[in-house]
Amino acid sequence: MKIYRPRSINLKQTLVCIALFGVHGAAMADAERFEADLRALFSEGGTLSIGDVSSAMLRSRLTAEDIVFEADEGERLLIDRYIVSGDYDAPAEVTLEGLRIEDSLTELTLMSVERIVLGEPSQAVFPLHDDALTPEQVRLGSLAIDGIVIELASELAEEIFFDTPFSSGHGRMTIDKLRGESLSHEAIGMLEISGMAGVFDELDELGSGSFTLRSLRLEGLTGIDKEGEEKLASLVLRDLAVESPELVARLALIDLDGNFDDGKGGVRLEGLHMDLARMIELAPEDERTQLRMVSNVLTGGSGELRLDAALLGSWQEKDEYSVLISDSQIDIHDALSLLLDINLPLLLPHDVTPSDAFGNMDWLEDATLLGGDIHLSLANQGLFSRLATLGAAMEGVTEALYVEQVRTQAQGFGMMFGPEIQAVLVGLVDLLEGSAQHLDVRVTLPAQSNVTTYMSDPLGVPGKLSVKVETR
Repeated sequence: MKIYRPRSINLKQTLVCIALFGVHGAAMADAERFEADLRALFSEGGTLSIGDVSSAMLRSRLTAEDIVFEADEGERLLIDRYIVSGDYDAPAEVTLEGLRIEDSLTELTLMSVERIVLGEPSQAVFPLHDDALTPEQVRLGSLAIDGIVIELASELAEEIFFDTPFSSGHGRMTIDKLRGESLSHEAIGMLEISGMAGVFDELDELGSGSFTLRSLRLEGLTGIDKEGEEKLASLVLRDLAVESPELVARLALIDLDGNFDDGKGGVRLEGLHMDLARMIELAPEDERTQLRMVSNVLTGGSGELRLDAALLGSWQEKDEYSVLISDSQIDIHDALSLLLDINLPLLLPHDVTPSDAFGNMDWLEDATLLGGDIHLSLANQGLFSRLATLGAAMEGVTEALYVEQVRTQAQGFGMMFGPEIQAVLVGLVDLLEGSAQHLDVRVTLPAQSNVTTYMSDPLGVPGKLSVKVETR
C-alpha cells in the first residue's frame, strides 16, 4: 500500500505567488480606475469609446488603446495608445501615442501629434472638468512632444495661438520636437521648440508666405500666474527665416539674458538680413519706387540690409553706492555704427535691488545720480553721404547747397536749444557733408542730481551737463 506524502512546500515560492496575486489584484484595480478616470475626462459634451484597457503587472504599466471621443461640436479626438508607467497615484511617465483631432464633418485633420511623454506628472489623468482640481495640483517634471502638425484655419488653432498673429491665419505649422522641464501653473523651468516650419495665408500684416525656425529655448519663466509679474531668465532664438510680400528676412540669433540676479544681462541680436530687393519685387507696383529709394539709401544699392546689435548692462555694488554700466552697440553694415557707453554711480531707493532695477526702470526717477558719464559714438559707413545725395535730388539743388541749407537749420535749432545741441547737430551735418566720418558726444553729469529734475525742465538739461562734441 502506497502512502501519499505531500511534497515539501517552498516558502519562497509561496511568497512569490502571494505577491503576484496581490500585484495582479492591484493592477486590475488600477486598470479599472484608469478606465473610470478616462471616461470621467470625456464625460461632457460627447461620446467616448475605448478599444481596450490592459495592465502589465511586472512592468507596472497600464495601457488604453483606440480611444475615440466624438465631441458634440463636431470634432473628433483619437488616441492610439494612452500609457501610464509606474505607480498610478504617482506615475513615472504618461505617454500618449498617435493623437489626432479631426473635423468629423470634413474628415480634415486639424492637429496631429506622434508622441507625448509627460515625465513625473502629478496625476495619471487630469480631470479637465473637475472643479476640485486646483492649478497647484497640475505639475509636470518634464515634457516631450514629437511630430506636431497644426492646421491654422481652425477654431482649435485660434485657441492654441490666442492673441498671436497665428490665431487668424490660414495654413499649416509643423514642429519636430518640443521639450520642457519643471512645468507648473506659476513657472516653467525650461521650454524648447526645435524644427518649426509653416506656410501661411492672410496672416495678420504678413499676408501669405512661409517661415522656418531652427530652435527657440526659454528658461526660468516665473510669475506666469500673476499678470504683470512675469520674469524670464533667458531666451535664445536661432535661425529664423521669413518670406512674405511684407517681409523677407533671416535672423541668426537672439540671445536674451533677463536674469539680473548675477548683476548683468541684456540682449544680443546677430545676423539680421533683410532682403529689401526681394521685398520690392513682391510689393504692389505702386509702392516699388518709394521702397527702392529707401533700399538704396540704407544699403547703397545692394538691396540687402544687415544688422547686428548688442544692448548689454551690468551692475556693480560699491560700499556706499551702486554703479549702472551699459555697453551697447548697433551696427548696420554699409550704413552706420552706433556705440553707447553709460557709467552712472547712484543711490537706489530703499528696498530696490539691482535685479528689480533692471526689471523696471521706473525706479530711476527716484534714484539719486552721483555724477557719471555717457559716451555716444557714431561712425558713418556710407549712410550720410547717400542721405545728402537723396536730399539734394528731392530739393532739386546741388549736394553742396543742400548741405549748407541743413547746416543753417542746425545752427537755428542751436539758438533755440542751446550751444550743446547745436554742436551735436552741426557734427551730424559734418557727417552729411563728408568732412568727418565719426561723431563723439561725451556727457558728464553733475556730482549730484536726479532724473525728476531733468524731466521737469527738458530744455534746460543740456545747460546742467558738461557736453563735449568731437568730429574726426
